[in-house]
Amino acid sequence: MSRAMICGGGRIPFLRAFSDYTELDTIALGAAAARGALERVGLRGEDLDAIIWGGVILPPTAPNVGRELALELRLPPRIPAHTVTRACASGLQAITDAVAMVERGEAEVVLAGGSDSTSNAALTMPETLIRKVGPVVMGKKAGFGDYLGLAARLSIGKDLIPRQPRVSERSTGKLMGEAAEDMAQRHGISRAAQDSFAVESHLRAARAWDSGKLAKEVVGISLPDGRRIERDGNVRGDTDVEKMAKLRPVFAKDGTITAGSSSPLTDGAAAVIIASEEAAKRLGLQPLAFFRSWAYVGVDPADQLLIGPALAMPKALQRAGLSLGELDRVEIHEAFSAVVLCIRKALASDAFARERLGLERAVGEIADERLNVNGGAVAIGHPFGATGARMVLNLASELKGGGRGVLGICAAGGLGAAAVLEGVA
Repeated sequence: MSRAMICGGGRIPFLRAFSDYTELDTIALGAAAARGALERVGLRGEDLDAIIWGGVILPPTAPNVGRELALELRLPPRIPAHTVTRACASGLQAITDAVAMVERGEAEVVLAGGSDSTSNAALTMPETLIRKVGPVVMGKKAGFGDYLGLAARLSIGKDLIPRQPRVSERSTGKLMGEAAEDMAQRHGISRAAQDSFAVESHLRAARAWDSGKLAKEVVGISLPDGRRIERDGNVRGDTDVEKMAKLRPVFAKDGTITAGSSSPLTDGAAAVIIASEEAAKRLGLQPLAFFRSWAYVGVDPADQLLIGPALAMPKALQRAGLSLGELDRVEIHEAFSAVVLCIRKALASDAFARERLGLERAVGEIADERLNVNGGAVAIGHPFGATGARMVLNLASELKGGGRGVLGICAAGGLGAAAVLEGVA
């Protein structure tokens, strides 16, 4: 079995939804990241054996975004491509699928990643409209009278106004932020702690940009009007706890979560090159890290919807034969500040270890200096399908030259994901 290596990649700057990327759909964003990744690593399109792409908000008329990327980039038609979706862990899913493909000998070089454009999410019409219009439009014998009767039965308020998209659970009806509020209350996470964590996320991301760290991962993108975007648009290096404290709760009147301690709706894309050791050597690639293990879990959405990483991370560590204390870096997806703090507290709890993990003792404490060292989604943003790929690329870059790290991602539907990476010395 050939070991699969993370040989670099690239992501475009992440921007708030409905801002400068509004005219670029998820395919255009993904193509920009993929093109940048190939150029940054020094590969030609014909060097690829496959593309695996992650997405959440898939275009209704072109849901196989991976294949559309291959065509958009004018890659050789022989290169197969497909798209995977696992909510916010979709980008990681695409990458671990690529790793498995390489290690099984099915491919030598795979482009994997993810993208999403919230700005171009399809607006859905009420079901009542579909049920009334469908039989008439699809009926072969429908005539003028049928359409006239249909017009008389349609209600502007109930049938013709598009529905505003809601990031809510089908099984519970709760918004993700409402579920995060429940978790914060259950684990005793204060508003002050959340605000402080959010500020630190912004400050760390700003420092990572100023030091040149993130510039090594990000590839610029040209907009339709000719402007060039080179840097993430949401990072605020001048924020502080006083500013955060002025924001009002957004999910409950007496809640603790604000827009400042939540990841913003974001457009973006990230891509990673996965190659076998032999192919990397042959093509002159410089491996950053490799996967020791990964794990995916499910939890009851009605019971701590976003706690999944607290179960997936220990499972991945066990598969890798490592303990939390042996790691140099820990990355936990910042869907909300509260979620990271809840997961951190759960991992340090003996009671949680016994009740949920079947362990006698807690998994361990995570030191501040090891956690999300370059900031996270609260500051950088969260394009649903791209975040997993961004986290892999960032962690692999941190571990270059040696070291070990774990990343954890919570996802809609009560899903959790984790992966253990080891840097190449």
